[in-house]
Amino acid sequence: MLSISSLLVANRGEIACRVFRTCHELGIRTVAVHSDADEDALHTRVADTAVRLPGASPAETYLRGDLIVRAAVAAGADAVHPGYGFLSENAGFARAVLEAGLVWVGPSPEAIEAMASKTRAKELMAAAGVPLLAPLDPDEVGEADLPVLVKAAAGGGGRGMRVVRELASLKGELLAASAEAESAFGDGSVFVEPYVEHARHVEVQIVADAHGTVWALGTRDCSLQRRHQKVIEEAPAPGLGPDVERRLRDAATAAARTIAYTGAGTVEFLVSGHSGSGHSGSGDGGSENGGSGERVHFLEMNTRLQVEHPVTEAVFRTDLVALQLHVAEGGTLDGDPPAPSGHAVEARLYAEDPARDWAPQTGTLHRLSVPGVRLDTGYGDGDTIGVHYDAMLAKAVAHAPTRAEAVRRLAGALERATVHGPVTNRDLLVRSLRHPEFTAARMDTAFYERHLDGLTAPAPDPYAPLAAALADAHGRSRFGGGWRNVPSQPQSRCYLVAGEEHEVHYRHTRRGPVADGVHVVRVGPDLVVLETGGVRRRFEVSRYGDRVHVNGTTLTALPRFPAPEPDHVPGSLLAPMPGTVVRVAEALTEGSPVQAGQPLIWLEAMKMEHRITAPADGTVSALHVTPGQQVELGTLLAVVEPLQGRGELRDQPQRTGTLHTTATPSP
Repeated sequence: MLSISSLLVANRGEIACRVFRTCHELGIRTVAVHSDADEDALHTRVADTAVRLPGASPAETYLRGDLIVRAAVAAGADAVHPGYGFLSENAGFARAVLEAGLVWVGPSPEAIEAMASKTRAKELMAAAGVPLLAPLDPDEVGEADLPVLVKAAAGGGGRGMRVVRELASLKGELLAASAEAESAFGDGSVFVEPYVEHARHVEVQIVADAHGTVWALGTRDCSLQRRHQKVIEEAPAPGLGPDVERRLRDAATAAARTIAYTGAGTVEFLVSGHSGSGHSGSGDGGSENGGSGERVHFLEMNTRLQVEHPVTEAVFRTDLVALQLHVAEGGTLDGDPPAPSGHAVEARLYAEDPARDWAPQTGTLHRLSVPGVRLDTGYGDGDTIGVHYDAMLAKAVAHAPTRAEAVRRLAGALERATVHGPVTNRDLLVRSLRHPEFTAARMDTAFYERHLDGLTAPAPDPYAPLAAALADAHGRSRFGGGWRNVPSQPQSRCYLVAGEEHEVHYRHTRRGPVADGVHVVRVGPDLVVLETGGVRRRFEVSRYGDRVHVNGTTLTALPRFPAPEPDHVPGSLLAPMPGTVVRVAEALTEGSPVQAGQPLIWLEAMKMEHRITAPADGTVSALHVTPGQQVELGTLLAVVEPLQGRGELRDQPQRTGTLHTTATPSP
């Protein structure tokens, strides 16, 4: 057997920190690589050695296999772990690592190539007898075949993927998906397959050694997704019958053996027609699924570690990264995998606003703490969340003897979590975990399409503004020796909470502050205790500039005399986030006629693409940006002057559009 003594992780953030943790436990020296934007990132701070990759964008840094191999050699590493995303499924990079005399912690380049193209993978799986959705000839698709799914043959993370429900739009969606795939992966190949409505996304974790042993470590359900990217995952997948579980394990094992797979990988399936997920909107393409009413369809094989691997680790009480290293060193697996125990659920905490079309958020993460559960993160308190990489802050994982206990534990931990900084999806996660459809295990991949409005409806704590005002007043009064000794005139403060202004009133008295209908029990700069109806509640208050966090509610303190807003004419298109202009509509110039809803400008930030659309029929009267230009939040991008008597513009400048994933594929 080989012996790895020093390992470079060709990645960043949470997964780099995760791999380093196992390496440190095994006594393996660690090497990080970092872009200029990541110079002081957590993964560089926890590694033994760090090597700079000049530049900031992924294309300049984490996608430069030549620079990473050079860094490994320079740092004296003898092995490379790819993590997930970036170059993790790039056969050329795997070959370059091996040709440099280094150990590649992953499957062979040939195995990666076999599964890199979804169309080629489907051919291999069909030959191996694995059930799948048969691809459709785009020229032969008819009304009876709808809905269909257009998918990129390469890559992942939702890029190059379109659901088509109207035959007339198929040609345009094929062209759009191909252009998107070419931009993201350098391969514009796409294919069409039946779109399965109300299906579940279920996958099987496999681990294989080079000596013929393949473990199928149970199932995971990853049905809760937004824009084809996973949000909540769990193991084992609930509600599957023994026959379905057996078919999934057998199919995953057959897939691994077909390509002589080694290391950790995941085989993904759609499961449709079962009692928990409604009905299938299309046939199974002729696949043979046995006598059960549940149909199993092969999706793809990911030849790397998955983001959601911790739920499998919890259930099987094993370390998948350690197993990857063991196999890479030439080690053998036991004949049988460990026995599973209990249930595990994982939630991905994203810096994004689900109520604003999942808009990614940037800024300083002042504090992050989720006590009582496993937390995998690539950020520390005070770190900056920038625009160059994806919006995932952390993964919270709970394990318990039963599913109900694991779900309750994770929801409670997230509800009590301290997340001070940009807007996150924390409240969405808590509400999702407690939604009746999820607790009953009746979810499917359209969960958020059905329930997003209800899950994102504002529900701020009505007493949070008062607690914030009292804490702030106490903090300011400390410089004068405490509360005033004489009664004062009524005081008021105004806060912005969930997009609405809230004004609170209170008075200082000799006995302390008072407010109508509330007994103020205690006031400090970071803790306020209020009593209403005989019930006392504690409010922990933290302030960062004008942003105030009161328990789980975030407020913005409004100035008494606000500065005037910039004077933008109606029809002004403003950047909804800092980012890069990646595309301007073809032939769009000043004077171009546009139609309401027509995409005009595409911004990219944190692996998300924001499409800026025309607010009404009209003419572009100003165009201020070009592809490649960096813009800040609120930058004026363009102005659309409405046609006389046609369409209406809102009084406020346009800030919204449609988001979908872009850049480096997200697992």
